[in-house]
Amino acid sequence: MAAQRFPLPEVERLSGSVIRLLAGNPGKRVRAQSNNGSETTIWHCITSDCNYANQISLFLLQYTLQDTGEGRPSWSAVLRELLAAEKATVKHALLTHWHRDHVGGVADLLKMCPEAQVYKHDGREGQLTIEDGQIFQVQGATLRAIHTPGHTTDHVSFLLEDENALFTGDNVLGHGTAVFENLVLYLSTLEKMRNLGAGRGYPGHGAVIEDCEAKITEYIDHRRQREEEVFRVLNFGGLGNGNVRAATAAQGKPRALSPADLVAVIYPDLAEELRLSASHGVLQVLLKLEGEGKVIRDGESEKWMVRGGKAAL
Repeated sequence: MAAQRFPLPEVERLSGSVIRLLAGNPGKRVRAQSNNGSETTIWHCITSDCNYANQISLFLLQYTLQDTGEGRPSWSAVLRELLAAEKATVKHALLTHWHRDHVGGVADLLKMCPEAQVYKHDGREGQLTIEDGQIFQVQGATLRAIHTPGHTTDHVSFLLEDENALFTGDNVLGHGTAVFENLVLYLSTLEKMRNLGAGRGYPGHGAVIEDCEAKITEYIDHRRQREEEVFRVLNFGGLGNGNVRAATAAQGKPRALSPADLVAVIYPDLAEELRLSASHGVLQVLLKLEGEGKVIRDGESEKWMVRGGKAAL
């Protein structure tokens, strides 16, 4: 699902109301959104560096900030400059989920904007709770919070109703695929997100998604394909293309394979540093298949096999 990536221009209008600005260093960028009224409504997006895989997108709607990044000093400087230029402050910070790259800047934000209220799905330690369906109204825009567990159990997306655009957080990215904590839950959430019928998607990492509904369908299809591949390797020892590894047993006998064994067959050319992450995804597939009674796990070896030998998916 990798997409070709291009350098982003320093300033770019993304729609009639959304402008993206690069914030100085190679990986920082800012999105600003303006309405036609007397006051300016701005979104801003800040990324951690120039590598798409590590970009962290934050969004600022007038007085409302979505996510706070890792808390890098350069981020604080960019936000302070942006708020000064817009003669604005942050009244609400909406956190999509608990990961450090999205909440690490909360302390810095509160130093800049001490009156800001911080919201999270399971608000704690001074945070306010985001309820599913909660409406956040700002001048010229309406945000609806949607609990979308998958990437994390506390994950929340936001529908910008005026633009029919979905802020997808880390469930759906502008490049590649997302990691998730529970595949069954994640697939259910992807269906829920797709049913919103959003046009554009503003992801937590990567470029703007021009057709959000199509991208979510692509994600669902990709996950189904991976599930079929995992089961096929367990069932037949390979993917039907002769790519059978020594880790698999002789044809016709039950195969007991670890997630790492399965990764070696399904992703033969995957870089070593990505194999652990891929193994996590494969494990989630195995847990889903186990829940459906299709595979079993050997408690001693922690390897997996098709229940009762060969079976149909």
